[in-house]
Amino acid sequence: MAHWDDQSGIPRSALAALPLLMLPLLVGALLLVILPGSDAGRAAIIFSTISVAWYVLGGAIALSHGWRKLSGRRALSAIRGEVAAAPEPVWICDSDGLVLFQNAAACRDFDDITGQNVLTLVSRLRADAESDLADLSARALRHGSAEIDLSEGEVLALSRAADAPLQVWSYHRPGDGLEDEALAMDLEDSEAQDEFEALPVALLRLAPEGHIRGANAAARALLSLDQASLQGALHLGSVLEGPGRPVGDWILDASARRIDGRPEMLRLRGNDGDEDVHLQVTLAPDPTVRAGVIAVLNDASALKTLEAQFVQSQKMQAIGQLAGGVAHDFNNLLTAISGHCDLLMLRHDKGHPDYSDLDQISQNANRAAALVGQLLAFSRKQTLKLETLDLRDTLADLTHLLNRLVGERVALTINHDPALRPIRADKRQLEQVIMNLVVNARDAMPEGGEIRIDTENVHLSDALRRDRVALPAGDYVRVRVIDEGCGISPDHQAKMFEPFFTTKRVGEGTGLGLSTAYGIVKQTGGYIFCDSVTGQGTCFSLYFPAHADAAIKMSPVAATPAEATAPLPTRQATILLVEDEAPVRAFAARALKLKGYDVLEATNAEHALDLLSDSRLTIDVFVTDVVMPGMDGPSWVRTALRDRPGTRVIFMSGYTEDIFGEGHAPVPNSLFLAKPFTLAELTHLVEAQLAGTGAPTLH
Repeated sequence: MAHWDDQSGIPRSALAALPLLMLPLLVGALLLVILPGSDAGRAAIIFSTISVAWYVLGGAIALSHGWRKLSGRRALSAIRGEVAAAPEPVWICDSDGLVLFQNAAACRDFDDITGQNVLTLVSRLRADAESDLADLSARALRHGSAEIDLSEGEVLALSRAADAPLQVWSYHRPGDGLEDEALAMDLEDSEAQDEFEALPVALLRLAPEGHIRGANAAARALLSLDQASLQGALHLGSVLEGPGRPVGDWILDASARRIDGRPEMLRLRGNDGDEDVHLQVTLAPDPTVRAGVIAVLNDASALKTLEAQFVQSQKMQAIGQLAGGVAHDFNNLLTAISGHCDLLMLRHDKGHPDYSDLDQISQNANRAAALVGQLLAFSRKQTLKLETLDLRDTLADLTHLLNRLVGERVALTINHDPALRPIRADKRQLEQVIMNLVVNARDAMPEGGEIRIDTENVHLSDALRRDRVALPAGDYVRVRVIDEGCGISPDHQAKMFEPFFTTKRVGEGTGLGLSTAYGIVKQTGGYIFCDSVTGQGTCFSLYFPAHADAAIKMSPVAATPAEATAPLPTRQATILLVEDEAPVRAFAARALKLKGYDVLEATNAEHALDLLSDSRLTIDVFVTDVVMPGMDGPSWVRTALRDRPGTRVIFMSGYTEDIFGEGHAPVPNSLFLAKPFTLAELTHLVEAQLAGTGAPTLH
């Protein structure tokens, strides 16, 4: 930047250049004095040529400097009106610092320094004016704009570019905007603006109060804005719904750097689509405009949907764990209740006055066990007896019961694919699913109608995606239960598989019907979907993997075949009973003793291993709970079988989770007994193990 002589008004750079301009004349005069005539003539010719070239070069430089001054004055004429209307003092200088124009605000608050160097202004505001001016100019050349703080919060700002013909100086009091800096950006070429427009990332330029100063093409497309809507004072808060507080306050805090750059999730206002559009917005200071903010926008709708799915999955998983835990504990209680009820009934014949009361207790215990089974079905921890089924035979056996369920005003029609393939499922549980769906269809048609059950083979060449689920490609057997009822509203469809959700009146339903059906189908390896139109009817579609071979082995949970048939013991058999629940242990011990067995009781796995440390003790059957504090049932049994191979085992549990442990082979010579069980079921299974017949699982 050129400095000016205070007295003459001549630029100091010009004064410094005078010796260089006089240099050729001085050298020529010296040569003419000291050289002889002939030599002096040749030297004068050479020197004259150099001098001409010297002054031609100087003229070119002066012409370039003049052209730059002319360009600056043209740029000044283009922005003069905008500068004149600015509310804060603004000075427009050429590239050397000569003040070409100052607006009315500058004339009001300061002296008129037009035609003088801007150093005159800086000297009034700063003590070390020349040093501050040099530093400010250097920073502005590097960054496009720079500023220095004055006393009492005022700011002196300079905006310029390396190739810009003009400089913009502005004076700001606390709270003033810096709109002249936006004006200074217009003095630069349009290359930066073109790059901002072409960036593939959605960007907004914001004022500190939240108004949109600019938006590139990606941002306009994302927010569905056009250039016309951005011409007015469009506030970001009118476009996006704030992060729990007004958008303007959030942007103001970001511009003042009172908050970190953590992104926030905002929702697009006035969206006409079916789903909300969520945007992840990150704010950062605008490097080109003081007190401005840059907003980076990312479409996070898919992420928000995934988050909602994850939250729903976690909620359902938590409910499932709760239901499974409650069912496990409740099954222990039901085992003790029904077991002791059986013991009492053994001492009373049917003619005894107390027998009917005991029978009522037994029946209600069975009803409670069925309710617990529904909880286990939802949590997918119930005991399943998987077998290969032909759905035509299964539905034929169920038809009579279904006709009784639907009543006289509802017609039931069953249609089968003649080449229907078999599936793997628990017959009793599958029948429960079909009955639940048929009963719901009946209730949806109080005036009567038709219920259709259709079965067919389905081949999916590509994965089927619907309802947040993807069915892998392959062969399936599809069962559809279709009614002509009132249908299910969209709001209810989103919740109908959740436990305890029901649209029936209090006392008419538990809200476990559809959740139980969902759990059974999923535990079987199938899928269930619902299509419903309010007022037209509902269709539930069940997809089960199709099987080609009907001769498939039973599940290892149901029964593990014995390695060899053992002969009946000639002595009285000894049973080691391991159960941490005292009421269940007391009932089972009494039931086995009534059958004449010797029973050793252990409260946990460690206690059982202590008893087995006596090598003189002979045990014929281990009867053990699966889930216990400390070591679980399969773990202690595997330890005991190292020293006592061939001992037969009966596992008891309220549900089937991790019975044999992940990655472990099934325990040999073992059977499974699901809680709650009766006295007869327990004693029959023990007899089967002692006889080595390997009876199937009892329920």
